[in-house]
Amino acid sequence: MTVTTERYPLWESLVLPSRYGRPEVHAIGCEGNRVHFADGTSALDVMSGLWNVNLGYGNKAVTKAITECLTTASYLPLFRGGHRLAEQAATALLGVSGPDHFGRVLFSTSGGAANDVMMKLVRHYQALRGEEHRDVVVGLKGSWHGLTYGSFALTGQPLGQDVYRIDRSRVRHVSHEDASELVDLLSKEGDRIAAVVLEPVLGTGAHPVTDQLLGSIEELREQYGFLVIADEVATGFGRAGSYFASQNWPFKPDVMITSKGLTNGTCAASAIVVSHDVCEMFERTDTVLFHGETQAGSPTSCAAIIATIAEMERLDAVARAQKLSLKLDALLAEISVHPLVVETRGLGCFRGIQLSVPSDPLTAAARRHGLIVQPGTDFIMLVPSLTYTDEEFEELADGLRAALDEI
Repeated sequence: MTVTTERYPLWESLVLPSRYGRPEVHAIGCEGNRVHFADGTSALDVMSGLWNVNLGYGNKAVTKAITECLTTASYLPLFRGGHRLAEQAATALLGVSGPDHFGRVLFSTSGGAANDVMMKLVRHYQALRGEEHRDVVVGLKGSWHGLTYGSFALTGQPLGQDVYRIDRSRVRHVSHEDASELVDLLSKEGDRIAAVVLEPVLGTGAHPVTDQLLGSIEELREQYGFLVIADEVATGFGRAGSYFASQNWPFKPDVMITSKGLTNGTCAASAIVVSHDVCEMFERTDTVLFHGETQAGSPTSCAAIIATIAEMERLDAVARAQKLSLKLDALLAEISVHPLVVETRGLGCFRGIQLSVPSDPLTAAARRHGLIVQPGTDFIMLVPSLTYTDEEFEELADGLRAALDEI
């Protein structure tokens, strides 16, 4: 016997089934820096979507590029070949990443999938060097790299990995605060470490990696032979105050991962940007990296990448982000004395506010005052687009002050 029930059709991500379909969080449209919801309300987005709409919703140049591409090259794969838009997108991305250091781009479809690719890449690279035993990848405690199987293992937070039987036997985690835990790990397993993966700012909570840790990495890399990976999924494309946060490091990473702002949030796309040295190892041995995805490097996503990079330049988005960062500095210094605020942190347009109470009441109060903020357990995050107007920033500041005072 078949029993039919009326059921909300969408499986929402990271939401209890009992809370599916709530009209106040069911979006029906967006433009600029605002989102409209099914309950008739609108709110100023202080999350940039999921930290990916760096230039605001509905950018016309990006929209036009995707629309035209749907007519001229609706789909072309990167399996056993390439296509012109993918080559152009890779060239544009290398141009802003640093073509003197980076030599090739491998496309994927999300930050999580890109981290999976990266883990395959670094282990294969070490095997080509004759060090097959180097198969351990090190991440940071508290980091977020995604929820696909490989990236879920690398994510440095307890999120039920054991329930899903995630294999973490070849993953380790160390503190982002200094190099002591990494040094201790290397003293025990240095000959097994394939790569160390760093988020310039931890994606959960907006904790910047410390200068002390960064200052030790280059010497440790030279001593132990691991690769250094910059996971710039969240911090790239101006988010942290420079085009890529790792461009301010005292050394260059061997591999850089980018997504989110890569297409201004319009397409499922990510990219693994690979240094000349790593590329040359595969070229010297003429070796295939066994990876491919049906939608990776699709023409529409590549058109969006090209247009987004062009818009970043036209809008002088990095300079705008730096100016917005100074305003956030002042606002966070002001609210840091509020009795509910424990500390403020982060950099650029990627900030966290640690609270003395759970975040849910403040998130709800912020929404009542017209803001969408990113919640954590006991913190919220402010991740505005780089294109906020002065009026929108004042709306953010007034709404945040009012929400804090309300609760």
